[in-house]
Amino acid sequence: MFNWMAWTTPVAVFFTCIALMLIGMTVWEIKSPTVKRKGFLPMATTRGDRLFIGLLTAAYLNLAFVGAAEWIGELMTLDEPPSVWISFVASMLVLALIMRKG
Repeated sequence: MFNWMAWTTPVAVFFTCIALMLIGMTVWEIKSPTVKRKGFLPMATTRGDRLFIGLLTAAYLNLAFVGAAEWIGELMTLDEPPSVWISFVASMLVLALIMRKG
């Protein structure tokens, strides 16, 4: 069923985290409805808005890292490109920042 995608451990962990976040946000929204607030984003947002913006940002950050990994490896004179775990951790930190302060 999922043979069309390269399911490495980082990819599986990334999508599992997204699924768990969506489930958690659904339960949280049912228990405690959200209100719009203004953070560093240029508009008032709800938790769902911030999650969506954060997930898009995380996806683009991961894509940019995968695209630039070989160049980064050459720039830093590494034997092989840096691990995608670096982009995973960075994207989750950015997502947490957007959810908290956005």
